[in-house]
Amino acid sequence: MYKGYLIDLDGTMFNGDAVIDGAVDFIDRLNTRGIPYLFLTNNATRRPSEILKKFEGMGFTTTEDHIYTSAAAMKVYLTSEFNVPSVYLIGTDSFRETLTEDGSVKLSDTSPDAVVMGLDTSITFDRIVTACRLIQEGARFLATNPDIKIKTDFGFSPGNGSFVKLVSEVTGVEPLITGKPNKYILKGALERLNMLPADVAMVGDNYDTDIMTGISGGLDTIHVGTGVHSKDEVMNREEPPVHAVTTLFDWQL
Repeated sequence: MYKGYLIDLDGTMFNGDAVIDGAVDFIDRLNTRGIPYLFLTNNATRRPSEILKKFEGMGFTTTEDHIYTSAAAMKVYLTSEFNVPSVYLIGTDSFRETLTEDGSVKLSDTSPDAVVMGLDTSITFDRIVTACRLIQEGARFLATNPDIKIKTDFGFSPGNGSFVKLVSEVTGVEPLITGKPNKYILKGALERLNMLPADVAMVGDNYDTDIMTGISGGLDTIHVGTGVHSKDEVMNREEPPVHAVTTLFDWQL
């Protein structure tokens, strides 16, 4: 039906360390049929090599070339907007390495070009205060993603969007977001697939990020009810997904 697929991770492929029913089977079927696909994740906490290691431990067969993250989209944005951008970074060591490994992005807590926020599991009050101060002093406010919560094996945990919203409320500044549902991550993903939006379906569990990426970008959407939003929730939206399945076992290629 579709020539290619963009596929969410958290809530679609796995919840925490638990593989979601139908996920491995879906990827195996794509591999067998030779259908191009790309994992499109707002999670900037891990590098593609780390995500691949998690995949392999869960029984998935894929490669790093199939993974595109909001961290990668952030780096593309920064290097296109600034000449050797300097940033105050809130995020994991892996996110920092993604941005700085080739020297094209510099870290600074003194008059940086931008404050960049990704999910930081070790975030502190002092770092939030510093981010707020720098934004009010003129630094551009950027964030990898707006996800308020993340589905886990025990329920939900705070997502990056929870902390981004806090900083936005304090500063009165809305961030530019490079991840889903915005155009920056989608543009990079479609360029990697070398496909047009009409040929690709967006697969995900979260209406506000995954499904809205497809809707705003002109892609058909497939909602899977294994994560943040249920089928009933998404089908009652003003613009529902094109398709909705309980698990990816139900999707026929």
